[in-house]
Amino acid sequence: MAIQKDISFSITIYNTLKELQKADEALMNLAVSARKRAYAPYSDFYVGASVLLENGEIIEGNNQENASYPSGLCAERVAVFYAGAKYPGVKIKAIAISAASLNHEVNEPAAPCGNCRQSISEYEFRQGEPIRILLMGETGSIIECNSLADLLPLGFNSTFLN
Repeated sequence: MAIQKDISFSITIYNTLKELQKADEALMNLAVSARKRAYAPYSDFYVGASVLLENGEIIEGNNQENASYPSGLCAERVAVFYAGAKYPGVKIKAIAISAASLNHEVNEPAAPCGNCRQSISEYEFRQGEPIRILLMGETGSIIECNSLADLLPLGFNSTFLN
């Protein structure tokens, strides 16, 4: 007999940056700053990410495009991979992500792509603690997710390889 199972999660929506805790507002402001330094000459879509580590360090990243599109890298993975390379074993507490476009106003939060979700999921699974995700466009509301698992339920991890 088939069993139906519902999967759900809650998000918090903030109307402005000022509604965030001061530390989260600062983290998002760093993501916005990183976004402005992105290299996106092909898509004109700029993304910045800032990663708060358990040791208090903050790592920034932004999207880096390439004429050979698959060779580019998203802001989230740039920041998370750099954090893992510079501070191996240090847990990630939160990631703030901001997106903007030269072609239109991005007034809704843009969630990470599938590759970024999987990459962040690997860190969340490995550290055994959730990673909070803050999402923002260039204007508009901010979404807070309590865990990357909220964005990638039934995620793939190393237990499938054993």
